[in-house]
Amino acid sequence: MLHKVVQVRLYPTKEQQVLLAQTFGSARWWWNYALNKSIESYKETGKGLGRTALNALLPDLKKAENTCWLAECYSQVLQATTLNLTTAYKNFFDKRAGFPKFKSKHGKQSIQYPQNVKIVGGNVKLPGNIGIVKAKIHRPIEGKIKTVTISKTPSEKYLASILTEVEGDNPTTAEGKIYGIDLGLKHFAVVTDGEKVSKYDNPKHLAKHEKNLKRKQQKLARKQKGSNSRYKYRKLVAKVYERVSNSRQDFLHKLSYKLVSDSQAVIVENLHVKGMVRNHNLAKAISDCGWGTFTNFLAYKLERKGGKLIEIDRWFPSSKLCSNCFYQISELSLDVREWACPSCGTHHDRDGNAAINIRAEGIRWLLAEGSAVSAVGGEVRPKMGRKSNLRHSPLITEANTALGTPSQCG
Repeated sequence: MLHKVVQVRLYPTKEQQVLLAQTFGSARWWWNYALNKSIESYKETGKGLGRTALNALLPDLKKAENTCWLAECYSQVLQATTLNLTTAYKNFFDKRAGFPKFKSKHGKQSIQYPQNVKIVGGNVKLPGNIGIVKAKIHRPIEGKIKTVTISKTPSEKYLASILTEVEGDNPTTAEGKIYGIDLGLKHFAVVTDGEKVSKYDNPKHLAKHEKNLKRKQQKLARKQKGSNSRYKYRKLVAKVYERVSNSRQDFLHKLSYKLVSDSQAVIVENLHVKGMVRNHNLAKAISDCGWGTFTNFLAYKLERKGGKLIEIDRWFPSSKLCSNCFYQISELSLDVREWACPSCGTHHDRDGNAAINIRAEGIRWLLAEGSAVSAVGGEVRPKMGRKSNLRHSPLITEANTALGTPSQCG
């Protein structure tokens, strides 16, 4: 079975907007209440509350005088909220995420319908008292609808993320090139396929809108809290941020698609972005790049195709290593963009050399795993490098695949 997600724009009526606001509020209140109960239980007993124990609190809350309005909310929305909270707790204890946070009515609002959502006449029919909501479905919804997440952005747009299950097996093989990618600030990505090096400039999405954003934020700061004028300017600021986010997503999707479309494997460094943004001089520029999002886009696109994403260890000396003779220099400051190897005399472009070394290290790691690959574009070091990570689904991991022939890898 394959899972796909399609996000569509919704255009609810005024009455439906009121009903959605009530549902958002109920789900948000229940999340905060359940989270608080879990924290209190953990302080008292050393154990949190599980999904069943939390859901058992709902019937009494719906009957209580102060919280009887919970009964008006579609029950499965509240149960889906409970599931999401317990999943957040599990991710925290497994060290995959931070501790669950309380939700604010001023942030992005979202609810989840785990079943009974239908597509009727090109629109989305939600269960409960909301009914059919006008939608702009820009591509066909294939397969069986599993869950639908309704969200309201800070710019007050309504979106529906529709998760579907499509029959078919995950592809287990992919053919094409093997790319090595060095991510950076001046050039967003320096890419090599073993024969040539390509550079993709950093679009600097936030910098393009910075003056406009600063002007609007200054005007917003002068508005009186709670006034209609402040409400309007808050939407204007949110729209600028949304425009920045959309342009960034568009760039990352197009570049990741371009690289995945003719590749069997992509090799990148496992960057510690959270640690890098502690440098206040570079924090804004690093956050604007979206390296983590780009890596995730590569991962799921390659998985869908049957390819592999390899993340080599962040401590691998890709910039300090000569890609010709493998001599490693001791120091290389960030302002040095070109250098010559003291051993063989080869002149290197810093980022291009790093991309070549990243690709070679990834191929070495694949060969060590037993995958059949070609090392076109230079020798593969047999023992250099540190621990790396291969990201793809368990199904593909178990499959006995060959990554291609020498003619496919160049």
